[in-house]
Amino acid sequence: MTDGGWAGGRFGERGQCVLAPNPNIMTLDGTNSWVLREPGARRSIVIDPGPSDPGHLAALAEAAGGRGNVAAVLLTHHHADHSEAAREFAESVGCGVRALDPAYRLGSEGLGDGDVVEADGLEVHVVATPGHTADSLSFLLPAERAVLTGDTVLGRGTTVVAHPDGQLGAYLDSLDRLHALAEREEAAAVWPGHGPVIGDALAALTYYRDHRQARLAQVEAALEHLEDEQLDAEALPRRVVEHVYADVDPVLWGAAELSVRAQLAYLRGR
Repeated sequence: MTDGGWAGGRFGERGQCVLAPNPNIMTLDGTNSWVLREPGARRSIVIDPGPSDPGHLAALAEAAGGRGNVAAVLLTHHHADHSEAAREFAESVGCGVRALDPAYRLGSEGLGDGDVVEADGLEVHVVATPGHTADSLSFLLPAERAVLTGDTVLGRGTTVVAHPDGQLGAYLDSLDRLHALAEREEAAAVWPGHGPVIGDALAALTYYRDHRQARLAQVEAALEHLEDEQLDAEALPRRVVEHVYADVDPVLWGAAELSVRAQLAYLRGR
């Protein structure tokens, strides 16, 4: 993982990241739109076209080969910074949009765990990784030993479990699933939805799992500390954030509160 300066680019023999111009505190440097193509092949697969920005979509179309040369658009999940331009882009290049959520598809083909999407010899394997959102998917590129994780794993920092759509139990299971891919050396690198490429998938996923367990322990300790305040269900998450995320920029506390709500729901159900 690196600090700043991320601009996308080419990775391995089959990947190109076109960085969208939508940087902010949640999207880091912007959304990573990925173009995947087998060496020497004509057709490509595009992951997460991102925001509806004319310059970005033009650059993405050029990288993908233009109209008639895109086999499919795939979505990692429904959040607008990944999906907003999916239909617009797909219509411009003449292909469909495949997603887990039917509301975001263009055409009859969906997308689910275990599917293999092929284009001119390129294979993309679909791995269900719910947690950040209920519809979150990751895409394993066996030929590169890389996994495209959307917002499930970021190139810098950690992600939000977007409660109530996102669920912590599902997210922990998804981290275990990705960790197992890395342990088996099927995924050596992470190509994320935001931030720089991670060259050591196993180390990143180990950190992510350890971080979530440490946060859970901090939340449990905060609950004990706050027990005497007799807070209601609406006030409690913010007070937990103030204790657990005291070292985090308060600008991020709104996002942290989503994760805390997910943690509290997880602990109640455990």
